[in-house]
Amino acid sequence: MKIINTELPGVVVIEPDVHRDQRGFFLETYHAEKYRAAGLPHLFVQDNHSRSVGHTLRGLHAQLKHPQGKLVRVIAGEIFDVAVDIRRDSPYFGRWAGVTLSAENTRQCYIPPGFAHGFYVVSEAAEVEYKCTEFYSRGDEINIRWDDPEIGIRWPSTSPLLSAKDSAGLFLKQLAEVLPVVEEAG
Repeated sequence: MKIINTELPGVVVIEPDVHRDQRGFFLETYHAEKYRAAGLPHLFVQDNHSRSVGHTLRGLHAQLKHPQGKLVRVIAGEIFDVAVDIRRDSPYFGRWAGVTLSAENTRQCYIPPGFAHGFYVVSEAAEVEYKCTEFYSRGDEINIRWDDPEIGIRWPSTSPLLSAKDSAGLFLKQLAEVLPVVEEAG
């Protein structure tokens, strides 16, 4: 597999080895030893699967006391996947990285704890699976506005389909005092 660094340290794109022949293809979507050797040290405790219609934007989501690292992949369709550094004392605070993930390109994106996550569905529909390093905790979740001008994400659309929860997201500066601090890798 190939690891591609993004402009945000810790946020990486993984290109797995895909074995193709006349029957189709085979790939490992996760191998603990290989991923750990590549610098992804976290244990995953929960897997999620979502299906979204085209033009849906989910996010930006994060948890405060139990921040989740996420290993994201698309099994049908295509998305524009985004990570935002929300660690308040990070030199990259408020910066974002985006990558196209699709069933066709088989890429994955690892987003470490301390980052908000969101995605926009580029195709007619998309199915997204992601592994999490912490369990989901409803009371611990924050929603950051997808269109926060201080973050300035260049989404593929300016009028996405949003949930009521995502429509009510807060600006990053409204959350500044409660956001996590940088944790040393260990």
